[in-house]
Amino acid sequence: MPFTLTMPKLSPTMKEGTIAKWHKKIGEFVEAGDVLMEVATDKATVEHNALDSGWLKQIIVKEGEEAQVNQAIAVFTEAQEESIAGYQPEGIAPLRAPAAESASESAKELVAQKEGSAESDRPPSATTARAASLPAVAFTPEPPLENYSFEYPFEAQLKRINASPLARKLAKEKKLDLGSIKGSGPHGRIVQKDLEKAQPSGSFAFGRKAAPQLAPGSFEEEGLSPMRKIIGQRLQEAKMYIPHFYVQHEIDAQPMIDLREQLKKHEINLTFNDLIIKACAIALKDQPVVNSGFNSVNNTIIRFKTIDIAVAVSVPEGLITPIIRHANFKNLGEIALEARHLIKRAREGKLELHEYKGGSFTISNLGMFGIQNFQAIINPPQAAILAVGGILDKPVVKNGQLAAGKVMAFTLSLDHRVVDGAAGATFLKALQGLLENPAILMMA
Repeated sequence: MPFTLTMPKLSPTMKEGTIAKWHKKIGEFVEAGDVLMEVATDKATVEHNALDSGWLKQIIVKEGEEAQVNQAIAVFTEAQEESIAGYQPEGIAPLRAPAAESASESAKELVAQKEGSAESDRPPSATTARAASLPAVAFTPEPPLENYSFEYPFEAQLKRINASPLARKLAKEKKLDLGSIKGSGPHGRIVQKDLEKAQPSGSFAFGRKAAPQLAPGSFEEEGLSPMRKIIGQRLQEAKMYIPHFYVQHEIDAQPMIDLREQLKKHEINLTFNDLIIKACAIALKDQPVVNSGFNSVNNTIIRFKTIDIAVAVSVPEGLITPIIRHANFKNLGEIALEARHLIKRAREGKLELHEYKGGSFTISNLGMFGIQNFQAIINPPQAAILAVGGILDKPVVKNGQLAAGKVMAFTLSLDHRVVDGAAGATFLKALQGLLENPAILMMA
């Protein structure tokens, strides 16, 4: 008899997935355990193995198309000769919002159908419910300008100047500026003999490119990857509903630079991020209020009992945060080795669920891009995220004297429902004390 394959839930936060590749074709027999397809989820592209044997009769969701969790994506039969005529696939149907529906009604229906999934492992959050009730705002690009004729200023100027056709032609060929001369012809018209006094045209001084063929405002659109979609959804909700406030501070980075150089001489390689992770682990132990979160469903504060530091890693599809578990129990060498391993696996799309799910505090470092400072959005349910800028050369005052210095800027984003300004400031001051005396990090 026929049976339906539905989109499996391959990560805790997965609501939909995109079929990246089918490994089997219609008409082929699939053994239980065979690699059936690759699914791009909100976290990574994952191979999915068939759970049951059968003959693949129909592919409902093709490569590159998206399906919700529990949506029918393929139909199988137990016997090769069986027909699927008249068979109604099980599972939820694809979302097809009527064009006449308003944007807000479509958004509500989408949330309702997704949250109705039988395999959903968490109740709808209060923020999600509130977001669904808000009217969707339509932001669309302006259409390209039609009938637009590209014209260099030189040509436009020629049209306004009183000159004979021959003078215009010669001026264009010889790259002369007709505006630099007065005409001797009737009514001040510029004629051929006047070109002897013309100056070279400035529009040609720096070279000219061929006129563009695209109309101004031309664009193309591309769909969001599952990871990029969930990033957008979660960060929009976080920014809308979490009362962010920010604490900024600069530290003297020269001691960290000196320590790294000394260790390099002994073939010990540490990154600034390794030092920052270790320092945050110690500071969080001393300031546990920052190592907290907020449960928006129960409206309660979460006090994490372990220090699990997530590190933001940029990947082609978006951003993922592998986690250094029990960071306060690990020495610098262990943190460096684990961070290097996790970052490599993240960029290869090979992180396992336990390697990125959870975390009590996040570090986002853009220093390697030369960014001075920035403000990061809190990753719920955590209550804090540390944004790390690059090391910059700046004048500093040391012992009452102005001197050249190396400084690094930190911005701590905090959830004001959980953490007050004094606690955030105390945490940053503790972080400063550790990073400006990095030898402590080697002993802790």
